[in-house]
Amino acid sequence: MRYIALIYHDEAAQAQSTQEELGAVYAAHTAFGTEAQGRGVLLGGEALYDTSAATTVRVRNSQTLTTDGPFAETKEQLGGYYILQCDNLDEAIEWAAKIPGADTGSIEVRPLVEFD
Repeated sequence: MRYIALIYHDEAAQAQSTQEELGAVYAAHTAFGTEAQGRGVLLGGEALYDTSAATTVRVRNSQTLTTDGPFAETKEQLGGYYILQCDNLDEAIEWAAKIPGADTGSIEVRPLVEFD
């Protein structure tokens, strides 16, 4: 089954990180990706720009409305994701626990719907 692992972190805290600290995070993500890909678990993943680059779109009364930024203000923001191929939720959770940032932010794991 395919699972998405959504990576949430505190953008304000990350903005205070040094280049050395950010480099260590990027290296940890590269190591995770290498391990997960080598084990046949990683199907894809991407990093996202900060929420300041986001646009929220709504359609009301046939009118398209846009708002700069995310839908809601939260302490943690979505920073990226991995798509994982796992046998079950327990395996997906094991892999999610290895994702850098799980120790300072959170990783939301959801199964992806398989359409025929």
